[in-house]
Amino acid sequence: MAGNRPTKTTEREMRATLTPPATSPEGTGEGGTRSGPAGEPSLPTAIAHKRALTSQLMERVVDPDNLNQAYARVMANKGAPGVDAMRVEQLADWVRQHRQALIASLLDGSYEPTPVRGVQIPKPGGGRRQLGIPTVKDRLVQQAMLQVLTPILDPTFSESSYGFRPGRGAHDALAAAKGYVAEGYTTVVDLDLEKFFDRVNHDVLLNRLGRHVGDKRMLRIIGRFLRAGLMENGVCVSREEGTPQGGPLSPLLANLLLDDLDKELHRRGHRFCRYADDCNIYVQSQAAGERGMASVSGFLEQKLKLRVNREKSAVAPVRERKFLGHRLLSGGRLGIAPGALERARERL
Repeated sequence: MAGNRPTKTTEREMRATLTPPATSPEGTGEGGTRSGPAGEPSLPTAIAHKRALTSQLMERVVDPDNLNQAYARVMANKGAPGVDAMRVEQLADWVRQHRQALIASLLDGSYEPTPVRGVQIPKPGGGRRQLGIPTVKDRLVQQAMLQVLTPILDPTFSESSYGFRPGRGAHDALAAAKGYVAEGYTTVVDLDLEKFFDRVNHDVLLNRLGRHVGDKRMLRIIGRFLRAGLMENGVCVSREEGTPQGGPLSPLLANLLLDDLDKELHRRGHRFCRYADDCNIYVQSQAAGERGMASVSGFLEQKLKLRVNREKSAVAPVRERKFLGHRLLSGGRLGIAPGALERARERL
């Protein structure tokens, strides 16, 4: 819980009141006896065994310590209200009133998320980015799931993936990129995915999640989070694709989907750095870069159903492109990208 005095009573109450009832995972509703997502491929024995070990994840989600930790994180992150106008300060009262129904719905797989509140914010390079703000109670559930899923999924991710991962960040990505350039890989395949978070294919993503997660209750609830409507200007629009930025689970799910790209780039022997949907591949010539751009674009569009923005993507000398607000110069030196410098000046 947050470390200030008013929350101490809340922490004791949360710990006492979030203890799950004795509910079987094979309970009523959409509990874990039905088949998985449509079109799920047969899995090798090793993967099937690994999934079997993750068939009781919802019990971990509703564990009091996990829920208390999730509550503390939601409170610390604060954030704007969702479509129900509930503020984070009201979450403790809501939990006290609805704790038994919340835990039961998570354990039997019947939990139904609320539509997210759509907000458009300006992007630094122009245009607008779509955010989806979940309700506070949905943020609590997503955070509790995130804490269970991260130790399962993150260790399987590529060493060349740096965004939204424990113990890794932009500085690590830039250090790796500097090393590639210093080794002579001075041409970059700069891939820009068109509205990535808005284009995520739900079936493809849930299929990838099903490789690691054997708890069908969790898969169903995450599927509902993905399909939850987007409320904007008083109109609720259903979503058939996308995972709008704004919820705790979105970054992890994005990394899970793009891990297939990482594995493919490793298989081809490429040197690359990926930070969320920002991916740079470092090669030694323009010709190699053009070949790489064509083949990787085909993989993204055919296998992952994502779109490459042809206008913003390019093959060029590293000094002509930017990565995480920086330019890479000869010898692997770093310089601030002109756009980032101008934005810093404007803020000052």
